[in-house]
Amino acid sequence: MVRRVAVIGAGVGGLVSVKCCLDEGLEPTCFERTEDIGGIWRYTDSMDGGRVSVYRSVITNTSKEMSCFSDFPCPEDFPNYLPHGLLLEYFRMYARHFNLLRHIRFKTTALSVRRRPDFATSGQWEVVTETNGVRESHVFDAVMVCTGHYQEPYLPLASFPAPTLGRVGPCPHGNGGGDSWEWEKYLVKMQPGSCMRICKAGPSRGGAGRWHHPGSQDLQRASQLQAGVGGIDTRFKGQYLHSREYKDVEAFRGKRVLVVGIGNTGGDLSVELSHVAAKVFLSTRSSTWVFSRVSDHGFPFDMVSTTRFNHFLDWLLPSALTRRIRFRKFNSWFNHANYGLASTKSSYFKVIINEELPFCLLSGTVVLKPNVKEFTENSAVFEDGTIEENIDVVLFATGYIFSFPFLEESVRSLFDDNRSLYKSIFPPQLEKPTLAIIGLVQLTGSVMVGTEMQARWVTGIFAGWNKLPPTSRMMADVLKKKPPVKRNPSERENLKISFISYTDEIASCAGIKPNVLRLLLTDPRLALAIFFGPCTPYQYRLVGRGKWSGARDAILTQWQRTLKPLRTRVVDDSSSGSSGWRWMCLLALPVALTAGFLLSKYPQPGWSLRAGPRL
Repeated sequence: MVRRVAVIGAGVGGLVSVKCCLDEGLEPTCFERTEDIGGIWRYTDSMDGGRVSVYRSVITNTSKEMSCFSDFPCPEDFPNYLPHGLLLEYFRMYARHFNLLRHIRFKTTALSVRRRPDFATSGQWEVVTETNGVRESHVFDAVMVCTGHYQEPYLPLASFPAPTLGRVGPCPHGNGGGDSWEWEKYLVKMQPGSCMRICKAGPSRGGAGRWHHPGSQDLQRASQLQAGVGGIDTRFKGQYLHSREYKDVEAFRGKRVLVVGIGNTGGDLSVELSHVAAKVFLSTRSSTWVFSRVSDHGFPFDMVSTTRFNHFLDWLLPSALTRRIRFRKFNSWFNHANYGLASTKSSYFKVIINEELPFCLLSGTVVLKPNVKEFTENSAVFEDGTIEENIDVVLFATGYIFSFPFLEESVRSLFDDNRSLYKSIFPPQLEKPTLAIIGLVQLTGSVMVGTEMQARWVTGIFAGWNKLPPTSRMMADVLKKKPPVKRNPSERENLKISFISYTDEIASCAGIKPNVLRLLLTDPRLALAIFFGPCTPYQYRLVGRGKWSGARDAILTQWQRTLKPLRTRVVDDSSSGSSGWRWMCLLALPVALTAGFLLSKYPQPGWSLRAGPRL
């Protein structure tokens, strides 16, 4: 029986996990290594302890209505897309409203999380923490890991080859690699006319092509050089850094900057740097579609596009047709092929949110380039043979890799990514389902909403209200949803899950998914708002455990909260579309009935390679 729950991290995932534990009558203790809540959304200039935070100018790329907590709407006067400061204030309001702070131990680091010797029967964990140099050991019935996936920066230095290597010769000590003289076949060209051969043992010998007797650090360095790190690490004379280290533009003023990677971060930083840098080059190896947060008629893009009706059409229509419709929509803003961004023939592509990037490309303040082939002392050579000289800074916007150093190795080795976890949460091989990884999911919508959905389901399992299937079924589900092995292992494909498919899937497991067909018969106004309107998180508070009495009103007033912060100056608009809206509702009824019947009869796929906005 689970009673005491350890929650690691007090970011978004940690806050909702603590709240959901309390809702289920559990006793959570949250360990946060810093002095405050907010996780990466709490901006700081410091990088002490390797802490990751957003950069100074960041604004959310999902709107407030689509990414708020399901029983706690954002204040109506908050803008639709929040700067990090306002988002953090919203987190503080949430924590105060539900009295969460008393369950959080700040400045406390989780050093290790290990299974107890009797784990097979008890499911318990031993958690060792450190506060102000003092270590404590605790026993918990369950653990919720809420450190997210922005942990260790992915810095692909080995993707850029070192200069051409010379011939590898035999061991100079005359033993031919025998027992006395074990040697490594490393030959690293350090400068024209000079090279360094490295063997594991043996005396140093002088000469132009001298042999060096290395220590362990030398061997590690040689391994990196042989793998290709030397192309930028040893030859490039400028500065290189990961976007994690970026805070604002001042350090880049007047410089020629190469940004590697065109995700949301790469696009944002390229635009921002273009205002102060001498020149900005943006390197990408994949087709990228760019769209704006502002949709047709000025509404937030995700509120218009992320609807159950659109999701139903995606399921109903052939994928080739939906793909064509989507590409045509993207190109209606500007022709992506003319800008070198994307082609409709691309089999793999990503989608980013950026209103300013097209103009920067049009004005030449940002220049798009293909993938980098190699670096020289002060230039970058690209795969199309072009060279950009006098590069001062290389900024890697190449994302992150997750790591859980506090988890015991035998547990950590059970999953290499979220696709090895059942529903992206549970390691299915464990004897007891008392370890949950919260927030390690990438959706085509708000990760905040998906994280809260995970926490609600997990705490329901801990409390005994929900059950997991047998291990064999969980393993089969994991294998079924894992993507095929990539032909090029170096390609880090970003598999995103359809937002509505995933949240509906978890909601079904938790018994909180709304039944549109039933609502059509009992509350048609609400049903139409749910089906044709934005799939806001309030929909998952209409039924089941955790039902919220304010959910219906929150859904029916969501457009009012969207427009409220915009109406700071009133203009006369006498035209009224109320009669047209009534006719649309009447026509929509048979469509919604048909869709509800089909969706209840046939299953929907839950995984998608289509990228999209996330918070």
